[in-house]
Amino acid sequence: MFKGIEHFAIAAKNTDLLAQWYCENLGFRIAHKNEKKPPTYFIRGEEGSMLEIIPANEKLKQLQDLADAGPRHVAISVNDFDKAYNHLRSRGTNFLGEPRDASGGVRVVFFMDAEQNIIHLISRPNPI
Repeated sequence: MFKGIEHFAIAAKNTDLLAQWYCENLGFRIAHKNEKKPPTYFIRGEEGSMLEIIPANEKLKQLQDLADAGPRHVAISVNDFDKAYNHLRSRGTNFLGEPRDASGGVRVVFFMDAEQNIIHLISRPNPI
């Protein structure tokens, strides 16, 4: 009955710019943009996963730590970790440390998107 997570939403101060950032930096494409001002976007990754970029309210954002309670990051899967990491590095991405190896050949690094949301780049050779 429950098939899985269809999308994850990120509230953005500037939905146009954040959607553009994901398209330009991570190769996402716009699947849907509504006609509201400011617009809401659904952007789609290569394998069908989606992010919804919604307008944020006027409250100031509190910067989060990786271990704070609640949703913490969006993980972006890649086939070629080094190529993806170097692509992001060449674009001036704000990384939260260096890439590291995890168990089972997994490679990871955390970084910030254009609105300081925590994103996790991951290459997992063997699905879990």
